[in-house]
Amino acid sequence: MKHVNPSFEAVRPTIGSSFTSLKFLTNENIKSHVWHYHPEIELIFVCKGSGKRQIGSSITYFSEGDLVLIGSNLPHCGLTNESTHNEYEMVIQFKPDFLGEPIWNIPEMQRISALLEKSKAGIVFGEEVKKTIGKEITEMHETSSMDKLCRFLKILDELAMNQDYRILNAGKYYLQTQVEDNERINLIFNYVKDHFKEAITLEEMADLANMKVPSFCRYFKKITNKTFTQFVNEYRITHALKLLAEQPLSITEVCFESGFNNFSYFNRTFKEYIQKSPSQYRKEFNYFME
Repeated sequence: MKHVNPSFEAVRPTIGSSFTSLKFLTNENIKSHVWHYHPEIELIFVCKGSGKRQIGSSITYFSEGDLVLIGSNLPHCGLTNESTHNEYEMVIQFKPDFLGEPIWNIPEMQRISALLEKSKAGIVFGEEVKKTIGKEITEMHETSSMDKLCRFLKILDELAMNQDYRILNAGKYYLQTQVEDNERINLIFNYVKDHFKEAITLEEMADLANMKVPSFCRYFKKITNKTFTQFVNEYRITHALKLLAEQPLSITEVCFESGFNNFSYFNRTFKEYIQKSPSQYRKEFNYFME
């Protein structure tokens, strides 16, 4: 079986600009299956819609759109696909030194510099800031030259001052630190992404990583700050959240469609991660979406 490492994505700045600003309408930027990375930092605003986000070792479900900041060379999948049903997606990509290295040392840029450092682990922003900044990103896209740059710096500064955010990868999860680690861990991630509905054993994953089982377990925990079982369960639960929110399936069907082969274990694991049962989640989700 052929395994594919995350693909390198070449990013070119918008003509006449020091960074890239793109707007995609529904179904125009479908990359949810593509595990990729690039040296550019990426700010993504998804207007409306819902789906899975996989950034580094974090797999989570989003609804009513999304606003995330992804650090340089942090592998991730695209946020939209044919079932996301978003209105549009804004993507801003910029190199860490797009304004020149010395500028990050001046006092006015310290907040933004700290924000970009945090982005190495991936950041997702809260509901209110998502709406406000999303509107500003969309308006910025329509401007040109110096006005666009000034608006972009203002957006970064507002994000840097905002306290309503969550770091997606616990600890210092910087996949770009070691090239060898990058290739190995992403081989594992790709396998889980493609086979999470099937039984996955530690033995076959250790073999894939060319390691003994105990060494593989220690290695995976060191890199991701979670056990391999936790990682797979997280992937499966996130898929279950998507099905519960978007598909008219029974809870039992959701269980097996998400890769669990034991209903009671599914219920127990779901409660452990979400703090409520699958049926409670579906009822509450549907209530909030009305």
